[in-house]
This record gives sequence, C-alpha cells and structure tokens, in this order.
Amino acid sequence: MSQTPSPAHAARLTIASIARLYADGERIAMLTAYDYPTARILDEAGIPMLLVGDSVGQVMLGYDSTVRVTMPEMLHHTKAVVRGTSHALVVADMPFLSYGVTPEASLENAGILMREGGAGAVKLEGGERSSRTIESIVRAGIPVMSHIGLTPQSIHQLGGHRVQGKTRDAGRQLLADALAVQRAGAFAVVLELVPEQLAAEITKRLSIPTIGIGAGAGCAGQVQVITDLLGLNPDFTPRHARKYADLHSIIKTAADAYRDDVRAGTFPGPEQSTRMDGKTLDDILGRPGLDSAGGMAAGRGIPLDRDL
Repeated sequence: MSQTPSPAHAARLTIASIARLYADGERIAMLTAYDYPTARILDEAGIPMLLVGDSVGQVMLGYDSTVRVTMPEMLHHTKAVVRGTSHALVVADMPFLSYGVTPEASLENAGILMREGGAGAVKLEGGERSSRTIESIVRAGIPVMSHIGLTPQSIHQLGGHRVQGKTRDAGRQLLADALAVQRAGAFAVVLELVPEQLAAEITKRLSIPTIGIGAGAGCAGQVQVITDLLGLNPDFTPRHARKYADLHSIIKTAADAYRDDVRAGTFPGPEQSTRMDGKTLDDILGRPGLDSAGGMAAGRGIPLDRDL
C-alpha cells in the first residue's frame, strides 16, 4: 500500500494521484476548508483532498442554508484555501444555480473556479440529472467530483436532512445516479446520508472512489466538515460526525482570560510593550511646560513646538 508523501517534499496531488491511492486500496481522507490558516494546517497534516464546500454559508457566513452562497463567495474562499496549500488537491463546490441551468454557464463557472480560484477540481450535486453537465465540464478538461444522496442545495425539495435511499425505488435510483456520474466522467462521488449497506454496495459496483459522509465505513474515503471535527459548534454535532477536539471551549477560555487581563490592566505587560529613550520622548513632546495641566485643560491635547 502506498503512503501519502509528506507535503514538504511532494508536488500537489491531482485526480490521477487520488486514483492511484484508490487503486492501492488506501482509504482517502477529505476535509472541508474555508480559509488560509486552516488549509495550511490540514495540508501539513497530509490530508490529500480539501473541499471548499458551499457549507461555508452555514458554518462560516451564518446563512440558514447553502442555497444563499454565491459564486464570488466561493471564489473568495477557494483562493484562500489554495494559497494555504501546496500538496492537497483542492476541490471547489459549485454553488446553487451556478450549473445545470445552461451548459455555457456551467462551463464558465467551473472555469472561473479553476482559472481564477486555482482549484484542482470542482464538485456539483446530482446524479442522472447532472450527468450531461458533468460530461460537458469534463470534456473541457475540468475534473468533476459528483455528489449524490442527500444534496444540500435540494434540501427544500427533499424535505429536510433525511437519510436517502431507504426504499426499493430510492435505493435503485441512487445506484443509477452513481453509475450515471461515473459514465459522465466524474473522478469520484460523494455519498451523503446513505444507509451504510447500500453505500458499500454502490462502492463495489464503481471503478471510481466513493467519499462518504454519513454513509458508513464501506466507502473508499470519508469527508467531514472541519467545524464538526474541531468542535466549534457547541449546540449541534451531526450524528455522522466525530468531535476530535473541543475548540469552542479552548477559544472561549482564551477570550475570557484576555478580557479579564485587559480589564485588570495586566495586558499588555512588559513583554508585549516597547520602551523608548526618555530624552527622545522629551524632544518629541516639545518645549518644557507645554504639557502642563493648564495646557491640557485648554484642550490643546499633546502640544508640540511646531504647527501641525
């Protein structure tokens, strides 16, 4: 089994690199990233794929759904993540209505995320219904990751965050969707909120890697939202997520301590301050007496011996 090389000594991964990992039987770890410092840390950790997800709308921008995320916002965050990485394959989500309306618009927006954003691939939602869009984008030389199962941009149509494929017809449709995006040229497919047995069977029937989120351990890889992984939201952790840290508590404790130090006058201290020569300070302040109580009371501020 091949090992993912250290980012410090490796070129940026491509879809061919991901295909080799899959062929070697290595399970593929993927995380979302939305900013430069986080992307840099995840890249140093050797995460092979980073997704600039439209989940940025909810977890970073405070929107109530991914539907409100725009192309300029996705482009902004994609650029930041690309600047923070040198090794990971960066996949950029195509936001709501940036694809699937016309072939021309789909291709243009995918091209923007690649050319201006620096992404190595784009991701779009939909199975059979998006297969022609995937095919046209791939034909233009742009790698595409597909996303089926629970598709957040269709959440209003799906009636909420529900596990998909639990009935005979729905399960067969998911299998048809997976095969359709593979035929269309997708290099990988995200399976979201799919029963683990069905996800495993879909994985067996494909020659491209499946990346699961709430789809069990039978997928070829896994993707998680970084804020869930780091415990930044104290109010909710999805069932499919595992909290690997509690940064909410750590950050709040640090902010509380900082606030208290400022109030007490203990921050900044000597270590965070710079002093200057006293004579230079006297020269800056000007002639003796101008900083007298009377001068300050007259509203002259810090008077100088020259006109401003």
